[in-house]
This record gives sequence, structure tokens and C-alpha cells, in this order.
Amino acid sequence: MAGVDVPALLARARAAGLRITCAESCTGGMVAVALTDIAGSSDVFERGFVTYSNAAKVELLGVLPQTLADHGAVSEPVAREMAEGALAHSPADLAVSVTGIAGPSGSEFKPEGRVCFGLARRGRGTVVETVEFGALGRAKVRQAAAEHALQLLAGARD
Repeated sequence: MAGVDVPALLARARAAGLRITCAESCTGGMVAVALTDIAGSSDVFERGFVTYSNAAKVELLGVLPQTLADHGAVSEPVAREMAEGALAHSPADLAVSVTGIAGPSGSEFKPEGRVCFGLARRGRGTVVETVEFGALGRAKVRQAAAEHALQLLAGARD
């Protein structure tokens, strides 16, 4: 990806002995693709979950139906449960999650370009955040969200 040095991200994770997983919704696997485009990434990238539907979030990651009902899929509580669920359902040490509205539609309360992220690491607190990318168009929102997720992974420190 343009703004993230993915080989360096993988090298840092490798040096720290960390395995990475991701839980993606609106990016549809773009984070996993960026990580696995690099030869030798298999010793760092453990697995990816593409959980586009709410049912998939519940079944594959253990997101609570009540969390979805209370907050909606595009929310920090769901991003938290996605990241933590990816760790719970894999032997990875570090997980990033992405859930958002890529467009072209949105609503007054959840506009196009709103994306929520989670970053979870075994033995540490989970960090969540929301980024408003704006109505850039579907492809650009997805690209920006994937790049931001990779930046979160790159910024994860020992």
C-alpha cells in the first residue's frame, strides 16, 4: 500500500516474534492481501477473517448480537469485539479490525466514509478509534481504510 512500508511492518513483527491476524468488513480482505503480497509473510501473517455480514461477525468472531443491536456494525464496540474475536479464534498475537461504510450510501447518523478500527494484542488493552474519511467514493474509502489498518499494525510496539 502506498503509505505503509509493509515489508518493514512484517520485519518488525517477525523480530518481535508476533503473529498477525485481521478481521475485515468494509475492506473485504484488502489488509490481508497487502500483508500476503510480500514473499515470506507466512511466518508473520496467521490468518484473516472477512466478516462482511453481521452473521459472519457473530459466527466467526464471536461479536455479540446485542452489541450489533445496540450500536450497529459500524461502531467502536463492534470493532473492539471483532479485533478481540480474531485473537480468540486464532493463535495470533496482534489483531486489527475494520468495519465501516465505504459507500455510496450512508445515513445522517453513519455517513459514508466512517470507519471504525480496533487493535488488539494478547495481554494488553484493545484500542479502538473512528476515522471519518468522508465521501471519497467506495474504492477510495476502502483503500484509505486498509492503509489506516496497516498503519495501526505498523505502530504497534513491543
